[in-house]
Amino acid sequence: MSMPNLRVRLFGIACLVMAIALPFCVSTYYTQFLAKALIMGMLAMSLNLVVGHGGLVSLCHAAFFGLAGYVLALLSPRYDAASLLTTLPIAILCSGTAALLIGALVLRTRGVYFIMVTLAFGEMLFFFFHDTKFAGGSDGISVNIRPEIAIAGRQLLDLDKPMTFYFVVLGFLVGVIALLTMVVRSPFGRALAAARDNERRARSLGFPIFRLRLTAFTLSGALAGVAGYLAAAQFGFVAPQMLGWHQSATILVMVLIGGLRSVTGPLVGALVLIGMEEVLKAHLDNWKLVEGLIIIGIVILLPNGVRQIWSMVFGASPQRAAEIKPAAAEARHA
Repeated sequence: MSMPNLRVRLFGIACLVMAIALPFCVSTYYTQFLAKALIMGMLAMSLNLVVGHGGLVSLCHAAFFGLAGYVLALLSPRYDAASLLTTLPIAILCSGTAALLIGALVLRTRGVYFIMVTLAFGEMLFFFFHDTKFAGGSDGISVNIRPEIAIAGRQLLDLDKPMTFYFVVLGFLVGVIALLTMVVRSPFGRALAAARDNERRARSLGFPIFRLRLTAFTLSGALAGVAGYLAAAQFGFVAPQMLGWHQSATILVMVLIGGLRSVTGPLVGALVLIGMEEVLKAHLDNWKLVEGLIIIGIVILLPNGVRQIWSMVFGASPQRAAEIKPAAAEARHA
């Protein structure tokens, strides 16, 4: 194993140890805040499978996120806790099916047309929940009791406890990272990247471009459903705003801040953006203006995201260096 790869693995292990230890060192507020940040990081990583590894900018990703939250709210009994082991697979299935159906239509377009069509589908789902009485309309719907993890009527984990919920979220996050890493490094992931870099050449080599992208889009939507389910469980409330285009745009900013060509880059971007907002809100009245200027500065100075700092300090592995050069070229020509 090369030295850069060893450093990356050791750093990843150190981050996991810190994530496990943090809830024991901070207050309940920050435990809940960290859980929220990890959920949004999970959502950003799911989007990056389409944007960074597939080369397709989607603006309907929040629709899959919010849809899973509504599934939990609608399936939850009024005076009892829903079973996570039952409702989570249904929420993932609904989000994945929606992504499959939408992807089958939008993936027939390219470039700015793809962006606009995904935006249109996202807004259609937003207004479906906003302008109808279904699921509470514009007022949203509550999840009165968090789902529970139980087998044969016996509760295994109490998700009402902030620390327990945090570790459940962390467990799902580690699973998503492992799954995406496996997908990106598989022949499927390499074929998807080839289609991103040169679609014409990949097509001439016989790659099924449409099927590759549709599979990635569906998997991405399903993983967004995991994040949406956990977000609804944490906040106890689901509203149409979860499906809006502004939510999709925020997720895209997280991806750009963290880095497009990395599995965990969007997670870093989510932590940076949410942490920055928390600090700026506490100290400034016009914090949105300052936040926008900081984001512009990051995009200009670090075109490969904040993870580029690691490469600048410790040097990139040969594989990572090969990824950085095309990304930097794209940023210069954008």
